[in-house]
Amino acid sequence: MDLTFTPEEQAFREEIRAWVRANLPPETAHKVHNALRLTRDDLQGWAKILGKKGWLGFGWPKEFGGPGWTAVQKHLFEEECALAGAPRIIPFGPVMVAPVIMAFGNKEQQERFLPGIASGEVWWSQGYSEPGSGSDLASVKTRAERVGDKYIVNGQKTWTTLGQHGDWMFNLVRTSNEGKPQTGISFLLLDMKSPGVTVRPIKLLDGECEVNEVFFDNVEVPAENLIGEENKGWTYAKHLLSHERTNIADVNRSKRELERLKRIAKAEGMWDDQRFRDQIALLEVDIVALEMLVLRVLSAEKSGKNSLDIAGLLKIKGSEIQQRYAELMMLAAGPYSLPFIEEAMAAGYQGVFPGGSVANAPLASTYFNLRKTTIYGGSNEVQRNIVAQTVLG
Repeated sequence: MDLTFTPEEQAFREEIRAWVRANLPPETAHKVHNALRLTRDDLQGWAKILGKKGWLGFGWPKEFGGPGWTAVQKHLFEEECALAGAPRIIPFGPVMVAPVIMAFGNKEQQERFLPGIASGEVWWSQGYSEPGSGSDLASVKTRAERVGDKYIVNGQKTWTTLGQHGDWMFNLVRTSNEGKPQTGISFLLLDMKSPGVTVRPIKLLDGECEVNEVFFDNVEVPAENLIGEENKGWTYAKHLLSHERTNIADVNRSKRELERLKRIAKAEGMWDDQRFRDQIALLEVDIVALEMLVLRVLSAEKSGKNSLDIAGLLKIKGSEIQQRYAELMMLAAGPYSLPFIEEAMAAGYQGVFPGGSVANAPLASTYFNLRKTTIYGGSNEVQRNIVAQTVLG
């Protein structure tokens, strides 16, 4: 495998780097580099900047208004954005539901929904997990009953990431109880401002309301919002999950956080500890290996191969790496990382933090937050079973 980039790819990287530096708000980059709380305005503001440039849908083909970049160009774009301190693109619209609409939606649906996703104006949420239906997603119970030219939706979703900001939601709903559970699921697009939709935030270990419960009480959804065929939603859901698990790997964020770990280790006097440096080196090797695996998945997608099997491996390794760098940051800062100070997530925090750097104050929050990564998107235990069955036979 040739791991060197061509002169054209290097020139592309420089172009991206220069543009991001010129257009990324400095206050937003400061928050990202220091693990501070990002507001909806921070996240959507950057999305709109990318949308205006035509890069929010950076993975889209030209026929749908995307730049038509190669797998390597997409990777370089994500890397330069992450290293510059750009917020992670909220994936539910441009990375997850958009490819489903492109692949399985009709022309009217594509013309209606894709422009708002591409511009960053419309915030999408994901309606997959339910109480009792997380990794076992085929058991979803939220019901959509066809009545004339509309569906009546009743049920509940949970762990809806940033759902409190959502304008629209793509939903897995049960439209039939006949046959295997997978055969009775449909893929429905739902306006979250519809009467009967209630969003209830869930406070996590780090004090943030990153996820939500969403309740549907006789919510009316036009039948024209059904993607593809009724009861074929499981096929579309699997198509989306390959994009989700590739996104969860988040290798470029890990590369940025690796540099943050090194800065903390040097500031706290741990860089000269050979055993600690060994742990950083082991982490860096794993991040490089993960990056190669991501490039394999992207190349497989480009050639039309099914990357879902490998995507499970990405999710496993990527989530474990995120937990490891959070743990090493805590170890580097020692006792000064231990106090959990919820207010430390706010920009401009000047609280009293005896003996330690204020930069260490958010470390406990980051550590607590990343405990979830090996559970969401399909728990790692379940992912290992899937890999064993589909890859090993």
